[in-house]
Formats: sequence, C-alpha cells, structure tokens
Amino acid sequence: MELPVDFHFSQGALQDFSDCKRRFLLRYVKELAWPAIVADPALEHERHLQLGIQFHRLVQQHQIGILADSLSPLAQGALELDQWWQNYLRFGPQGLPSLRYPEMALSAPLGNHRLVAKFDLIALEPGKRAVIVDWKTSKKPKKTWLAQRLQTRVYRYLLVQSGVHLNDGKLLKPEQVEMVYWFAAEPQAPERFPYDRKQFDEDEAFLLELVQQIEQLNEEGFTLTSDERHCRFCAYRSLCERGVQAGAAGPDDEAVEPEGSLDLELSLEQIGEISF
Repeated sequence: MELPVDFHFSQGALQDFSDCKRRFLLRYVKELAWPAIVADPALEHERHLQLGIQFHRLVQQHQIGILADSLSPLAQGALELDQWWQNYLRFGPQGLPSLRYPEMALSAPLGNHRLVAKFDLIALEPGKRAVIVDWKTSKKPKKTWLAQRLQTRVYRYLLVQSGVHLNDGKLLKPEQVEMVYWFAAEPQAPERFPYDRKQFDEDEAFLLELVQQIEQLNEEGFTLTSDERHCRFCAYRSLCERGVQAGAAGPDDEAVEPEGSLDLELSLEQIGEISF
C-alpha cells in the first residue's frame, strides 16, 4: 500500500492494524466515517467519554500551576467527575520529577513515515529520569493486557527517540524512562512499566516490522480480523457484516477504552516545532 508522504502513525493507528487490518484501512487510509455507535448503552458511553475529556482538562490545568481550589468547582457537575478529581488530589502519582510537560506532543521518524503521540504528562529530572503518566478513567485491566498494548510500547520508545530537547539536549537512556498508568477509579493502584535497552530494541524492531507490513500489503491484504471480539466495539461492524448491534460493555470487557477517543490523531503541523 502506497501511503501518502505525509502519513503518520500513532499508537491508535498501529493498534487498529494489529487488531484488524481492515479497520486500519477504513479509518486511516480511506478515512471513512461510518454512522455507528461503539458501545451500548450509547448515551452512557458518550457521557463517560465527555467526563473523561473534562477530567483530562482539569488535570492538565492543575499540572500547569492552576490552584486546585480554583478548579474543584468545575468538577462538581457530575458525581463521577468529582470523585475522580478528589481521587487525583488525594492519591495522584507521588514522587514525580518536578519539571512537568502536560499534553506534550512528540514525533520521530519510523521507516518512511513518522511516529507521533500526545502524552498526558511527561515529568522529568533532566539527566536522571523521565516518567510518562497516562490518566485513565476506564476500568483497570490486567497488567499483562496493558503491557501488550501499543500505547505502552510506543510512548516509551518515542520518548527515548525524541525527548532530547526536554532533557537538556542529552539523549534519554531507556533505563531512565518509566510509564505509569493511573486509574481514576482505583487511584492507589497505578500500573508501572519501567524500560530498558533490550525492550527498546525489541520495540523498534516490532514497530518497523508493522510499518513494513502495512506498506507491502495491497488493498485486498487488509483482511478482517479472525478474532470477532474486536468487532463488538467497532464502528465498522455493520459495514463488514459482523453484526449491527453495538456491544454492551460488561465488567470484564478490556476492549472498551473510553480514553481511546482522547488519542487524537495529530498532524505534523501541530507538532512540527517539537519534532526530532
């Protein structure tokens, strides 16, 4: 598949390709909008998405220095949002480096294209360590599931590749990087993922192989997934004749990630000034 010169890969795009090649083709190459809801009940799912966005905005403003007392009234419109906010204030990640970069976008070359990501928070102690924090308002999944997600692999890899300008002009070593998932509903049980050179090398090889697979496929090669569990919460399920009814999110559904919509597809223009 000959991708446009300015095509860029995000963790969301690569995750979609890993889950279902057809979904990647429809969403990122053909850019096909399909009028289907992702999960039932639809109104509750949309409400949770909007509350997640509001929570991320509150945390971002707090991380740039706005006092919590000024922000707290903004969280009182919904019980869940207020509880998440109070959990953040009481049990937010401790011991983070003092230099904070909330909502930071980074970019680095990946094969013939670029890899981009927007980080909820990067906290640094230049020359010593860097911590990626991702705020989650979805339910907490198993750690093994998180470890396999492209977000975990892409974010740590990309920070090492492109974080030099945040680290006093020095390359970050993989061993200096850690990723923390903090869950608003379980604030005292974050999941931590340290990094090392071996994992960095494996991630680089894995990501390059994914890109090469995409570039070598013709359109017919973007096949439907054989694991129909991925179809339950896919907007294209009816187009692909994999069902019409949206999946109902249950207590054990790790496939439903409300923050998925927060993985905004960035343009290179948005991050050009910080791309390396």
